[in-house]
Amino acid sequence: MLDEVAGWLRRRSWTAECRPLSQLLAAKRAAGPRGTVSVVLPALDEEATVGAIVAEIRRELMSEAVPLVDELVVLDSGSTDRTAAVAAEAGATVVHRDAILPRLPAVPGKGEVLWRSLLATRGEIVCFVDADLREFDARFVSGIVGPLLTDAGVQLVKAMYDRPLETGGTVVPAGGGRVTELVARPLLNLHWPQLAGFVQPLGGEYAARRSLLERLPFPVGYGVELGILIDALNTVGLDALAQVDVGVRHHRHQDGQALGRMAATIYRTAQTRLARGHLVRPVLTQFDRTADGGFEPRVHDVVTEERPPMITVPEYARRRAVA
Repeated sequence: MLDEVAGWLRRRSWTAECRPLSQLLAAKRAAGPRGTVSVVLPALDEEATVGAIVAEIRRELMSEAVPLVDELVVLDSGSTDRTAAVAAEAGATVVHRDAILPRLPAVPGKGEVLWRSLLATRGEIVCFVDADLREFDARFVSGIVGPLLTDAGVQLVKAMYDRPLETGGTVVPAGGGRVTELVARPLLNLHWPQLAGFVQPLGGEYAARRSLLERLPFPVGYGVELGILIDALNTVGLDALAQVDVGVRHHRHQDGQALGRMAATIYRTAQTRLARGHLVRPVLTQFDRTADGGFEPRVHDVVTEERPPMITVPEYARRRAVA
């Protein structure tokens, strides 16, 4: 490990308990408009979990006694179940992806939704939380928002946590995060060793200052977390980045083929940042066993599109000018 990273781990890694809510509320009051907090849940067919997450945030962080979060938005990415209704019933503002920046047709992908969320929110601190979490704890929000409220030098904070693999009635304590361990961590250690200290570089729970996010390009697919982390390093430097331990993350796990598609997208995101080049063929072939005992190839496009920094979008620039 680089000496720079070892020092960063000592300075910029905390637990959620390091900053009690009373301290965060005092810092938020002192910050004024710069301390406004928006929480965004990107959601696609998450009716089973999104309501409990929204209810926990509203109860613990949006009450009269603890007004830490100013805005809670569920960004619906085209759900076919009751995600939108459940989120609204629990108290979230629900916005459909296609209602934001309608002149630009939306493409499928998590990064697309996160990028558009900057036009659907107003907080100067933006906190992203995945909508498939179970046993959700409000510390996932307060923990990663805390350093941004209390330390002017911090620009982006990632959550870190244990990630057990829970499948088929069994639990493997450290079995989750397979794409992180097999793809993202090797890529970061080899090509961006300054980022080697991040425990969960692909985690979907992170908070950042709007003034940083609006300057970054957003890969439209699952490469968005890796892309934001690398581009934030290049934009504001390692010491402006931090991580907070929020405990244990329970969520739905994807099957091996879905992980393969995710890995290909993440590799593409890294490749783009290494060389700004092009894949010879941006496709991934996977195989399914057929009823007659053979294998059937299935070809999937590897998502290569990226959205430009939001601050370059005219609609966003006009809104910021009058804010």
